Amino acid sequence: MSNPDDLPFEITAEVRDTCLCLHLRRAARAVARRFDAALRPLDLTNGQFSLLMSLNRPDAASIGSVSALLAMDRTTLTANLKPLERRGLISVAVDDADKRTRRLVLTPAGRALLVAACPLWRQTHAAIDRLLTGSSPGRLRVDLRALS
Repeated sequence: MSNPDDLPFEITAEVRDTCLCLHLRRAARAVARRFDAALRPLDLTNGQFSLLMSLNRPDAASIGSVSALLAMDRTTLTANLKPLERRGLISVAVDDADKRTRRLVLTPAGRALLVAACPLWRQTHAAIDRLLTGSSPGRLRVDLRALS
């Protein structure tokens, strides 16, 4: 009779070889490192780039809408906004219609930084797409959206 505390190595190997969560997290970290390296000359992380890009819209965004778009909880989003606000890249204002709502606006400095970052993002993105030789980057994006 086997001991219920025993966990055979075969199960560890199965998780290592088949776990979507593990493989997605590893790939996400590797991709994030590539974008972080590309954006480092602008003193920008991939997360900050995504956050700033989410604010590149005609109307000021609410914290709730950005939180939903980036799949971040509001507390984490608020913490990530602080350094961007200190750098003068975004402004946070009280909504005129609903004083409980905060609106996020990309400043001219934030927009200029995004303009400088976009070529780096495009180059890095193209390099990553070229690594996906056995699959379609477009199909991968569709599949990842289905998971989220």
